[in-house]
Amino acid sequence: MALKKVSSLRTSLVPRAALAAASVALLTATFTASCSSDSGGNPTGQNLTGRGPITYVEGKDTTETGAVKQLIERWNASHPDEQVTFKEQSNDASQQYDDLVEHMRSKQSNYDVFAMDVPWTAEFAAKGWIQPLKDSFAIDTSALLSPPVASATYNNVLYAAPRNTNGGLLFYRKDLVPNPPKTWTEMLAQCPIAKQNNIGCYAGQFAPYEGLTVNSAEVINGFGGTFVGADGKTPTVNTPQARAGLKQLVDAYKSGDIPKEAITFKEPESGAAFTQGKLMFVRAWPSTFGDAGSESSAVKDKFAVAPLPGENGVGASTLGGYNAAISAFSKNKATALDFLRFLISEDAQHIVASGALPSVRASMYDDPALIAKMPYLPALKDSIASAVPRPVTPFYPAVSKAIQDNAYAALTGNKSVDDAIIGMQKGIETAGS
Repeated sequence: MALKKVSSLRTSLVPRAALAAASVALLTATFTASCSSDSGGNPTGQNLTGRGPITYVEGKDTTETGAVKQLIERWNASHPDEQVTFKEQSNDASQQYDDLVEHMRSKQSNYDVFAMDVPWTAEFAAKGWIQPLKDSFAIDTSALLSPPVASATYNNVLYAAPRNTNGGLLFYRKDLVPNPPKTWTEMLAQCPIAKQNNIGCYAGQFAPYEGLTVNSAEVINGFGGTFVGADGKTPTVNTPQARAGLKQLVDAYKSGDIPKEAITFKEPESGAAFTQGKLMFVRAWPSTFGDAGSESSAVKDKFAVAPLPGENGVGASTLGGYNAAISAFSKNKATALDFLRFLISEDAQHIVASGALPSVRASMYDDPALIAKMPYLPALKDSIASAVPRPVTPFYPAVSKAIQDNAYAALTGNKSVDDAIIGMQKGIETAGS
């Protein structure tokens, strides 16, 4: 930052002490004004009472019911002076992230409220890009499921409203296994049934991408392991519990209980393998339910769903979904806050749930009409109740990379389980550097 040169004072006519004082005062004022112009002060303390039209930003609305557009229309019908415009991003999560980062870094005010994939919340909060929901901006989360609320919390402060959630489910062949397994031991003990029927036993998403982070985290969390401490920075994965969890995956892959081709599976491939009748168990998101139950499915009427298995009972699904946050640079934050409160209301969440987006309100999972349409809801409720957010850290992309790279190396035999866990620990330790 360049400081203006003081040249208008005539040193021959001004005492030296006075000149020094005047120069310091001028330089300080110039510096302060310049810095104020650069930062504008703390943006989270500005425009708190601003009202007017706002823009809501989210990835492509792929629901059959057009849930996001329904939400906007419902709000706009009763808020003629505070209309919401929907800015639809692409369907690619990486492109969504890059778009949000670009707007936040440049402090643009045209993204008032935006939806984030749940692991981005901590990063955006740590960088001061989103409005903390406390004091006069507090929202009532008492009717919401607690895991989604935890995913929107950083350093014990809520920074976003959970918009919709998601959890992993165990899809299983009920014609082959009448009762779903509750533990990994029970599930793997049933793998001979799969072999007798010439199909694979279990698969998830094991290609080296975010899906592998999710699958690894689920089994590690399910055996009591964790990744980062409450500060979002301290690595905590180097434990016997984490080793025990990762060992389940590695041993199952080595023995063939997880088919060799599963090392290439992302969501489409694993879902297709189950729908085509090639697997007895698959870990998948609820969206697989529609394909598995379709007329073209080889397992139509032959499958059911259950919560993921754990060490001693129901496991720990990795939490999915979106959190909606107010931009720290919005000019109309009072309207934005009201819109957040609307998004978690019973009316809005019924629209969300009807669009097959898992709701953040517990009451939606007991609605008979919704259960008739989406029979997996009771199992999903149990899954979400025991779900764990992805590592809550401002350095999530680097943490995720450390998890998936080392898990993949262990699955493919390029690292031992011990070395993979140590590699995760070191990768998390250096994630913020």
